[in-house]
This record gives sequence, structure tokens and C-alpha cells, in this order.
Amino acid sequence: MRDNVKGGALTEVTFFILLALYEPKHGYGIMQFVEKETGGRLNLGAGSLYGAINSLQEKRWISPVNDSDSDGTVRKKEYMITEAGKKVAESELIRLKQLIITASNIMKGEEK
Repeated sequence: MRDNVKGGALTEVTFFILLALYEPKHGYGIMQFVEKETGGRLNLGAGSLYGAINSLQEKRWISPVNDSDSDGTVRKKEYMITEAGKKVAESELIRLKQLIITASNIMKGEEK
């Protein structure tokens, strides 16, 4: 995964996975969220998604949540964004907002 934490730039897929996990979701739920929120522009395959999930867990940006019910019945593994992941997502949002402001100013001829 090519996320540049120092420069603050995340891949679009990573950003959307983090956004998806502000509420616990299993893999298929993440795929559905990304497709819905991007109007079908981004479609994640299972291999790509689970590779990203592994990478995000290694970075401690997401973590699995309890994968069994109170009676011990195992259900699909769900993931949730961590506090560290929220900080990364929030930084990306700030970066994207600044990008839009800069681009808008340039396109309007208000370059600094």
C-alpha cells in the first residue's frame, strides 16, 4: 500500500476504507460502502481489500472487533478504525480541503 504518511497523502482506496470503518464492518460491508459512496467509481476486489486490511492492521489504523456473539457463536470478522486511524483520516481530510482551496484559487486566477 503506497500511503505517504509523512506527506499526508493516502490512496483513495485507503481513505475510503478508513471512512467505512467509523462503524464496524466486515469485508463485504466495506466493499459495499466504498462502491456506494463513490457511485460505483471504486470497486474493491476481495484480494485487494484483504491485502489493504492486513496492511492497515499492521499500521494499527484499524483493528478487528469481537468476532463472536455473547453465546460464543462465531460471526463474520468485523473491523473498526482506531484512534490512530482517525487521526490519519482527519489529516487527509484537511489535506484534501487545502488542495481544493489551492486549486480553486489557481483556476480563478488568484494564485499567491
